Amino acid sequence: MYAPERHQQILDTALSRGRVEVAGLARELSVAPETVRRDLTALERRGVLRRVHGGAIAMERLGIEPPVVDREGTAASEKERIARAALDELPDGGSIIVDAGTSTIRLAELLPLDRELTVVTHSLAVATILISRPNVTLHLLGGLIRTRTYSAVGDWTRAQIADVFADVAFIGTNGVSVERGISTPDLAEARVKRALIAASRRTVVLADHTKFGREDFAKVAPLTDVDTVITDSGVDAELADDVEQAGPRVVIA
Repeated sequence: MYAPERHQQILDTALSRGRVEVAGLARELSVAPETVRRDLTALERRGVLRRVHGGAIAMERLGIEPPVVDREGTAASEKERIARAALDELPDGGSIIVDAGTSTIRLAELLPLDRELTVVTHSLAVATILISRPNVTLHLLGGLIRTRTYSAVGDWTRAQIADVFADVAFIGTNGVSVERGISTPDLAEARVKRALIAASRRTVVLADHTKFGREDFAKVAPLTDVDTVITDSGVDAELADDVEQAGPRVVIA
């Protein structure tokens, strides 16, 4: 296994379990403990893990949000399936909101060419993908740019959102729980997500299985504000049932 593959497996494990230990990773990856220590150091330099005695903790578990470029490869196959399932939620034509996030970026890449769509987004990454699509009328919201998510936030952004009303909003999240609903590490990001939800007829949340049961610092909305949650087959069945009992339909991709 090459170093980038090990790094991805270590990061996925840390996000799923909350923390990883050098000895356990050495056994699972069939490498020397010193190799694991070097891998953990490399991941800490990227800002996605924090080294602790004997192992490391995922930064997201500490309420610290890694940059979007370092999250794009996390649970990549799961996000691919989630994004493809989200295509079934698209209107035949009309308007959609695409939130910032790695799963929503993948959705933007997969949007079909066979229908006219009006897309509203505050994500620079999403806008870059869609700007050359002939079938997409693109509205990019302005505001203060968060470098961690490449997205606009703040009063100016929310004021622009108030001027639109879309058929469907596709929302990314860092946490999904019955008690806290959907949540994210940053207050400004949470306020924008909340405004996006209010500006749509239906809300579809894209969340891979590592997000279930997690509660981040900033609450976005209760589950009663969400129509559908799309996740992957790695989700704990009991957690998925609990979420569905709280209101939204849960789709497993």
